[in-house]
This record gives sequence, structure tokens and C-alpha cells, in this order.
Amino acid sequence: MTTDKKRLLLPDTMARTGWDFVKGRADVDAVAFSPTAPAPEFRRLLRDAHGVALTSTPLCAADIEAAPRLRAVGRIGVGYDAVDVEALNRRGIPLMTCGTDNSPTVAEYAMFVMLALCKRSATMDALVRQGRWSQRYAALPTELLGKTVLVVGFGRIGTRIAKRCLAMEMKVQVYDPYVPAQAVRSAGCEPVADLDAALPRADFVTLHCPKTPETVDMFDAARLARMQPSARLINTARGGIVDEAALYAALAAGKLAGAGIDVFSPEPPITDNPLFTLPNVIVSPHMAGNSRESLDRAAVTVTRNLLSVLDGAPNREYVVNPEALGFV
Repeated sequence: MTTDKKRLLLPDTMARTGWDFVKGRADVDAVAFSPTAPAPEFRRLLRDAHGVALTSTPLCAADIEAAPRLRAVGRIGVGYDAVDVEALNRRGIPLMTCGTDNSPTVAEYAMFVMLALCKRSATMDALVRQGRWSQRYAALPTELLGKTVLVVGFGRIGTRIAKRCLAMEMKVQVYDPYVPAQAVRSAGCEPVADLDAALPRADFVTLHCPKTPETVDMFDAARLARMQPSARLINTARGGIVDEAALYAALAAGKLAGAGIDVFSPEPPITDNPLFTLPNVIVSPHMAGNSRESLDRAAVTVTRNLLSVLDGAPNREYVVNPEALGFV
């Protein structure tokens, strides 16, 4: 490596499209690292990095302190609760996400889970495979038609799942205190200002909000108890927004009809998580935002984002801590 080259630290799991994009830059050295690398090894690699892209790897204050040349951080995704943003701000280092790259994928997954739950897809599949055809009328599937879905969070993903639900002829209500009511109405949806008052009317509740101190345990036992026994809850946002113990208790007691859970706290979850024992729960390993297409898009976006900072013209629309740009 020559001293005048920009050095990017990129996860070895990143899609090939990102690596190919970097190859087009003769002034850039790209170094691979494992997202599961021990902290000492990760910090050793950070020492000479000007930019780093993160998947599941957390970035704490000690990591940032170990990287004196670091000027840009990118997330291959949109969540950044595992990144110490305040520590980045103290150094004037912008943190950038991948914008809308995985939004369609998450919205599709949320819709898939809603359909799988109401159509009882796992049960129907088992009836055929296990020769229990005669039991097919024991518990009938239901429809999305005319049902009410409450979308919590009306950002890049929430707006997309709302469009898909409207196309399924559902009634779409939206809870997001940071989005003007008129913007929700313009999208063909009904804004709700009181989450607790809206929950008893919802047949489905789908979560698309960030994990913040305000949203941790947002769906605790008291809030889950406000939902109808026939309702289903879908969480593709972040683990910790839903109290898993309270969710299990509600589902096991028949106070909720089902749930689709893609995110857990902690991750990976313990293997004896009681939610895994319930037939009315669909789980997945934090993969709602991952598809071949979305990962290809995100790999290009994250490398382009990092280089935009190093080139002195940051892609501001992707920066989550604009206060750091005063240093760029």
C-alpha cells in the first residue's frame, strides 16, 4: 500500500458488486475483514483505515479511538444502534446508511409474513405432507381483504408496506409522531395520534421504526394486552422494541393470534427461546432486508458513500449525523 492511497476496510461478506466498484479506483486500497473478527484484530485493521463498512460488526468508542485516520463509516443497511454515534461526532466522522436499498425487501417480507399467518401456510403444508387432508377445515385461513393494518413508523419501509397493503384492499392506519398527518393522508392512509387507542382496532400491527430509547419495549405486556385476540404482530424493525417474554405470554394464552419475528434481543437469540415452540409464530434470522438484489445495491451504495467523504463531497442524503459534516 502506498501512503497516498485511500484505504477502505470492507467486510468479506459484502456482495461482489461493491468490490467491483472499488476496483475502478486506482487510488483506493480495499482490505477485507471478517464481521466476526475479535475486537483486537478488528482494531488492528482499523488503525490504517480511512473508511470502514459495517454489517453486523458493532463500532464502539474504543474502536473509533483505535482508528486515527478514520474519516467515514458506512452501514450496509439502515440501522445503526450498534454504532457509537456520539463518539463519531466527537471526531467529526459521518455515519452513512444505505438509504432505500433494502426497503422494498423488508416491505415484501412483512407482506409475506402477513399472508403466511392469515393463510396458515405452515399448517396447510403440514396437512398435505402428513396425510391429514381430512383436517383441512379444522382451522380456516382468513383474508387480508378489508382488514385493518396499523403501520408503526412511516419512513422508507413503512411507506412501502402501506402501499402493498392498500393494493391488497386493506385499511391502513399509520402511527408516526414525526410525520405530518397530511403526508399520511396523501398516501391514502389514516393517521393516528394515539397508539394505545389504535391498537384495539388493528387486525395486523407491523413495526418499522428505529430502535431508540423512546421505542425500547414499546410493545410491552400492557400494550400487547390492548390488541385484539385475533390480531397478529410483525416485527422486522429491531429486537428490543417488543418484549419477547410478554409476547410469548400473550400468544401462549391465546390473547394474540400470531406473530412474525425477524429480529431478537439478543442476536442471535438463545436456542431455547420459548417463542420457537409456538405454532402460530414465524421466525427468521434478521434477514427481512436481505436479498440478492438488495445486497448488490447496498454494496455499491456503501462503497460510494465512503468514497464520497474521502473525495470531499459526501452524499449528504445518506448521512445520519449531519453535525459531523462540519468537519468534512
